[in-house]
Amino acid sequence: MTVAPPPTRPRKPRAIKASADNRPGAPKARDDIVPAAKPRADIVPAAKPRADIVPAAPKARADIIPGATGARATEIHAPPSAHAVDTPPQTALKNATPKTRLRDIAPAFSPLKTERLTLRPFLPNDAPTLHRLINDFDVAKMLEMVSFPYHRERADEWITSAIRDLASGAACHLAITGHEGAQEVLIGAVGITIEKGTRIGRLGYWVGQKYWGHGVATEAARRLTEWGFANLEIDRLHAAVADDNAASGAVLRRIGFRQTGTGVQYFSSRAADQPIILFQATRDDIHGHPDIETINPDGAKPILLVAACALIDIDNRVLLARRPEGKKMAGLWEFPGGKLNPGETPEQALIRELKEELGIDVTTACLAPFAFASHAYEGFHLLMPLFLCRRWQGIPQPREKQTLAWVAPRRLHEYEMPPADKPLIPLLRDFL
Repeated sequence: MTVAPPPTRPRKPRAIKASADNRPGAPKARDDIVPAAKPRADIVPAAKPRADIVPAAPKARADIIPGATGARATEIHAPPSAHAVDTPPQTALKNATPKTRLRDIAPAFSPLKTERLTLRPFLPNDAPTLHRLINDFDVAKMLEMVSFPYHRERADEWITSAIRDLASGAACHLAITGHEGAQEVLIGAVGITIEKGTRIGRLGYWVGQKYWGHGVATEAARRLTEWGFANLEIDRLHAAVADDNAASGAVLRRIGFRQTGTGVQYFSSRAADQPIILFQATRDDIHGHPDIETINPDGAKPILLVAACALIDIDNRVLLARRPEGKKMAGLWEFPGGKLNPGETPEQALIRELKEELGIDVTTACLAPFAFASHAYEGFHLLMPLFLCRRWQGIPQPREKQTLAWVAPRRLHEYEMPPADKPLIPLLRDFL
């Protein structure tokens, strides 16, 4: 027989507070955003996006954990060529005063340091010094887009556009500063402009005449170039100098650029076309080619055995790591892992590497062989087995200044990777 449930007192409907999930018209959840939930061993907890100065995206993502120089390690960043901007640069500029501080305009950008210099975003109150330094014909005549005389209001306009370009990702123009005693002093400028729709940037720099002959341009250009290849979505940098600017050509050669040709360019300050020398540098020119120490006596390329792991979270996303500044192939994305030590099996190497790189614990039983890559580099031949792992203990964190990204399989091809890793992408995407 059927037993009727006992009568219950009607309950008054309880109001539900609107949230990001139940607000009318709330956007549908995306598969590349980590949900703000209780941390689990296989999910990177979400954080509120903060302003950054590298390329902007239509919407901030919370699936990337930064670890590279130039960004605070506690903040959540957006994907390649897509970084979050919370405060429009126009707002910061509208309210700018002579005392406007760096953190008011670019709160998430950590200035780049060298032994003697600091490279930081420009501030509105830099304009008077900028005007004084660049309104010098000996400086202006070497810069193709700078007119002479250089009027005072142009300095304000350029700094406004530099801050805007920095926030949007169109360019990264930084002030070169030093110190005279305890006083910060503006010395010049250095920048990379991204060619829209490409992975090519253009390097430019200038230094006030008072500071010529002290290696400032070389020190600043080298620092930004190394940072740029490791943190911006570029594979190549171009530069051009007037043919009568031997000092600037020497700077480019010292930091790793190669002369690629000549041309002609109109220079505003000279009001005439001027012959120019063209230069170019790739990631390998700046950070070096991958190599190993062993050389076979018969001249054959030695075999380098590397183990890699595709960590897969509950949402079927794959963890990628971006190689940090200072390492070979800096700026490229790869599967976590590393070289095998003598006597190690691939599984043992991965257990060690994942602990060192990410701070997580993995067992051999959780590592499933999936595929392997075989690729000939200039000085060695790489053999790399790829394992899959869905279970681990701990939350992956960047312990070696790398940047981490949880990536949906359909988007893996958007992340620039070393040649050896690329053939594994379609196999992994189809499997997942």
